[in-house]
Amino acid sequence: MRRRSFLAALSLATLPQIAVGQTPARPFRVGWVVAGSHAAAAAFLEPLRTGFAEHGYVENRDLVIEERYGNDAPDSVPGLIRELLAIPVDVVVTQGPSTWAVVKNVATVPVVYVFSADPVEAGFAQSFAKPGANATGLTLMSVEMNGKRLELLREMRPGLRRAAIIANPDHRGEHLERKDSEVTAGRLGIGIQYFPVRNVAELEASLESLAKETEALVLFPDPVTVRNRQRIIDFATALRIPVISGWANFAESGALFTYGPRLSESYRRAAYYADRILKGAKPAELPIERPTIFELVVNLKTADRLGWAVPPALLARADRVIE
Repeated sequence: MRRRSFLAALSLATLPQIAVGQTPARPFRVGWVVAGSHAAAAAFLEPLRTGFAEHGYVENRDLVIEERYGNDAPDSVPGLIRELLAIPVDVVVTQGPSTWAVVKNVATVPVVYVFSADPVEAGFAQSFAKPGANATGLTLMSVEMNGKRLELLREMRPGLRRAAIIANPDHRGEHLERKDSEVTAGRLGIGIQYFPVRNVAELEASLESLAKETEALVLFPDPVTVRNRQRIIDFATALRIPVISGWANFAESGALFTYGPRLSESYRRAAYYADRILKGAKPAELPIERPTIFELVVNLKTADRLGWAVPPALLARADRVIE
């Protein structure tokens, strides 16, 4: 009897064992939900896919990404979430404005976000070290970069004395960015005029006011400035007012330069969070990450239009130059 039991145990021990976190028989299903369009989100989804590949996942074999888009109708996001939960999915990945709706409406599935604002200030994370609940991820907000942008602007134009800031005061953490900017501006001898903008009507009124009073325009990256960046940049450039901001897509739209987090790196990193969760980690215990990789993007075409000379030393430090 003991011999038969021993042989049975031995045969079981020689069978292939499923390691903790190994891909199950069915592919994992990852919900990807954003409030914007497929075209606008493509630049974010591709690095996420790259991140999954780096962690050993083969799409349609080990995981399936279920994509849902609100097409710039934020009210549609809760319905998209219900679709994903009905599939069901193993984890939901979201970004930007849709983060609020996802965190609010998803309680039974882990959530990974890439959020432009401060998640603690927004009220859905207890702290960066221990977010709590079922959601974690990355913030794109890098408060200390605001002062550094003004320093770069002064390096380009030593005689600069007046700058304006356009930002959405409802963007959680915006007051921290504003404070950092004002402290640095005071040290540099630059006067700051602040224009709070929550919607298009307030934006248009602000543009008309600042046109008479500023030498440079600083845009904090938030949903209002991102959506309206082309309008703002075209208006300012026509008046020979340089625009600076934190994300490369502003420079790609004609801003003089941007300095801030490399967005593709944050979305690639989101795959790390999803991987940890799929292997059993709890979102509540995965610390929220701040940006660690930054890039300076200079638009020389815009500099030429403005008649601004970009110092060779600054140009040499640029990670990318748009010519």
